[in-house]
Amino acid sequence: MVNSHFPKPVTTPPLSIGPQGEFEPQGVRETTQAWEQFVSGQSLVQSAVPKHVLSSWQRSRRFGVEPGSRKAPLAIRGDDELEQLRLRNRDLVWAAQGIFMSSAHLLAKSGSIMLLTDATGIVLESSGDARTLDAAQDIHLTHGGNWNESVVGTNGIGTALATGRPIQVHAAQHFCEGIKSWTCAAAPVYLSGTDQLLGVIDISGPPATFQLNNLALAVACARQIESVLAERTSREHNVLLEACLNHPGRAGAAAMVVIDRNARIVHSSGCLTPDLAVRLADGLKGRQISAWNNRLPDGLLGEWMNPVRLDGSAIGALLIVPKRSIGRILQRPEGDLPQLPAPAAPTLAAAPAPECLPGVVGASSVFRGAIERTKLLGRRRVSVLIQGETGAGKELFARALHEEERKGGSFVAFNCGATTKELIGSELFGHVRGAFTGATSEGRAGRFELAHGGTLCLDEVGELPLDLQPVLLRALEEGVVYRLGDTTPRPVDVRLVAMTNRDLLQEVEAGRFRRDLFHRIGVTRIQVPALRERDGDVDLLVDHFVRTLSVRHGVASREIGPDVRQLLRAYAWPGNVRELRNVIESLLLTSDDEVVRREELPAELLATLDGAKAPALDADLTSLEATERLTILQAIQRVHGNLALAARVLGISRSTLYRKVERYQLDDVVKASNDGEN
Repeated sequence: MVNSHFPKPVTTPPLSIGPQGEFEPQGVRETTQAWEQFVSGQSLVQSAVPKHVLSSWQRSRRFGVEPGSRKAPLAIRGDDELEQLRLRNRDLVWAAQGIFMSSAHLLAKSGSIMLLTDATGIVLESSGDARTLDAAQDIHLTHGGNWNESVVGTNGIGTALATGRPIQVHAAQHFCEGIKSWTCAAAPVYLSGTDQLLGVIDISGPPATFQLNNLALAVACARQIESVLAERTSREHNVLLEACLNHPGRAGAAAMVVIDRNARIVHSSGCLTPDLAVRLADGLKGRQISAWNNRLPDGLLGEWMNPVRLDGSAIGALLIVPKRSIGRILQRPEGDLPQLPAPAAPTLAAAPAPECLPGVVGASSVFRGAIERTKLLGRRRVSVLIQGETGAGKELFARALHEEERKGGSFVAFNCGATTKELIGSELFGHVRGAFTGATSEGRAGRFELAHGGTLCLDEVGELPLDLQPVLLRALEEGVVYRLGDTTPRPVDVRLVAMTNRDLLQEVEAGRFRRDLFHRIGVTRIQVPALRERDGDVDLLVDHFVRTLSVRHGVASREIGPDVRQLLRAYAWPGNVRELRNVIESLLLTSDDEVVRREELPAELLATLDGAKAPALDADLTSLEATERLTILQAIQRVHGNLALAARVLGISRSTLYRKVERYQLDDVVKASNDGEN
């Protein structure tokens, strides 16, 4: 989107025929007389000078500009300095390059030249008629010349900058005597959607080249540059927002700020107040992205700044504030203290459920044992294997381990069963350009590198292909990874937390998992108990979910009466805490009645409690595999064989579910469920 508030151009009076037969604005001779009176200190009465020109003359006199000056000063005198100036204005120069390539041909024999300046009036680029370019050298209307109104008085470039409007200045209207033999039309270039002035496009030449449409051409060129920049900005904003959504540290962030290359805040969420966001942007403005981590306000750490690249170049950054570091932001002078949103008032009279770890709710003895073990292991930087049924809350314990360590670094999660076997290696270890078909053009870091200094959480580790298991073992043993297609070792310091709902020891005995890797990732272990084993926790979780989910969805809480609670306590919850949460969420969203009725509970829950025959199992219910098989079987039957819907209910990927259906030989169940629906 181009600048929508482009000011109205300021033009000179209509044309007349001059003494040599040339076209010139009416009143040129009167303007010359008025200038002579002005510089001699005489007052002007009913002057023919336009108001914008007279105002500029007055500014020029206040600046102390010498009326007899013959040329503009040179602000840049060497190629190296000019290159540095262009580098600082590379976005503007890049956006204007197409216009200058075409203008070199269009203006070649027109007697006119086109110039591009920065926001201070220093010339960056020029093209056009060769003879006029040579003549422009005499007044320094060339690379490095400073045409700011404060140093050379009234002129198209300087006055356009001073007023922020397109300006046409002709011959005698210039303030300095040495440039009165020139005519110029200039238009400012703005950063799209803002009032930030980037520079000026100017068309200049001898008086005979004066045309009113020169100003229209300058305005069109300025808007074309703005349009090019706006199109690139839109594309880069999309990339930045996508990087924000896909960032592995997003789930563990207290605040996320997306900043574009111009230090504009594209998106902000979490605990940063508008005031802090403004000070953040102000501190970064005009700085190289590579230096942003050293320009943050007090309380924000440089390590939280994550540059985002597109085609090899930085286009902005993500500022990610970890939850564990929120205290650092709060430990600031009272005047700078961000005002965090007040916690929502509880919608129930019941007391909040006990929480000893972030997001972990439960008071049963078996559950408290897992919590205490987690708190103890959190302070030891060792590998941890977390085992438990699907939906039991293994990732909450993994994140709690990371939070308890308080070492810093990111929490990076990866599901080994959620992608193809061919891509798992690339996801874990990264790849270089051209490493395989479909590899990104610039290469990419893997999850190991992203988790450097923090925690790498591998979910469904039992799904890791057998041929990749020794590569993972070597990375853990040596603390070094190699990107696919590369021989460069990359040291990594990663604390591994592996999760599984399988009995990995059985997998080892069956030859599907390496014994040495099993012992390496299972140095210490945490067993997350199933919900049916947690006496008394169902009521705590029901109250917790009613309270938090009603606030999240903005709906009224509902009363769960004793009869319904009894049914919830009696159910075996094969889907564990995830299934309970989904049931409560459905009850809140599907009725406005104050009290939940028995009939609103899911049919499969009621059928089980009413004595419906449970599906036969091929293994002992005490094993993790058998319980997982039961959970999957019940989910498939519940959705009448729709595997996509079953995967969503179970909270796993479709590819993972397909593998488990094949593993547990449930194809007949899927077919029977489909036939029953049909």
